Amino acid sequence: MTRLTIRHLAFLTPGNYDDADPRTGLEETLSLFEHGEALGFDSAWVRQRHLEPGVSSASAFLAAATQRTRRIGLGTAVIQMGYENPFRLAEDLSVVDVLSGGRLNVGLSAGPPPFGKLLGERFYDGDPGAHDVSHARVARLAANLEGDWLGEPDTRITSAAGEHRPRLRPHAPGLRQRLWYGGGSLRSARWAGENGFHLLVGNLNSGEESDDFFATQKRHIEVFRENWCGSGEPKVAVGRVIVPTDGADAATSRRYHAFAADRQERTQKPQGERRTLFTPDLVGKAAEIAGRLAADPVLPLVDTLRLELPYNFAAENYRQILTDFVQQVGPALGWRRAGSSDPCAAVA
Repeated sequence: MTRLTIRHLAFLTPGNYDDADPRTGLEETLSLFEHGEALGFDSAWVRQRHLEPGVSSASAFLAAATQRTRRIGLGTAVIQMGYENPFRLAEDLSVVDVLSGGRLNVGLSAGPPPFGKLLGERFYDGDPGAHDVSHARVARLAANLEGDWLGEPDTRITSAAGEHRPRLRPHAPGLRQRLWYGGGSLRSARWAGENGFHLLVGNLNSGEESDDFFATQKRHIEVFRENWCGSGEPKVAVGRVIVPTDGADAATSRRYHAFAADRQERTQKPQGERRTLFTPDLVGKAAEIAGRLAADPVLPLVDTLRLELPYNFAAENYRQILTDFVQQVGPALGWRRAGSSDPCAAVA
């Protein structure tokens, strides 16, 4: 069994709320970010979700999170670029990164917006077939974040604020190097490496060459690293659904196990035309979970382990899961809290 030394622990929350009372749920998610920071997590990420009770604007939510936290990294996984304007989103993300002091990480994906047909003219200005949903749309966002001057060297714009040489503002130096791509296929892993995006992988992928989830994910990471053309070292973050039961009462523990049991069948074989492969959820005592993670053949290849919180759990469940995980599972994997005196302390 390979000895792990996980340097960066993160968590990803779905940002649930009651449709009749969204403010309470959003406040609970902000409080969860504060709780994660107090526990010592290196970063906290939120899902961006559309047309359902979740965070529909990650940039707006994370702007609020910048004012409620001081150290912890902030991230979103993933923003589907088919819904976004690459220039306007770049402006929003730049504001968030500046407010955070350079703590923002942005996960992105390409492809058609899943609810585009339903939205119709509420979303599309013209022919949906002419709407660019390719990787090129993601690349346009990245190019905007570079902060290059627009127009000719003598181009100026004039407003009530005076005369300025135009470019995207505020410029957030370094944000371009903190872009991630959500990759679950060989093509997406290759594209991420070739275009200098770090790689996010999770608990599902496309089984193009194998029925084995872990062999497939390892191959994706290999292809990403082989094709890396970005600046600095390529980074890989892996997500796993992890639910420790140590701090849960008996009834809650039973609900956790029932949740995993309901999703177990999908892990038995490839699903659908795209041959989607799923890995089982990790539910149980911290020591058992640590052992299963230590045997995970993908973890030695990654920089970050991201705990993916299940959908539709209560706020107190999320707090218990994070507490058990960071206090009991993380240290067993070689992780040390940032600022620890241990020479192998995690790097935020």
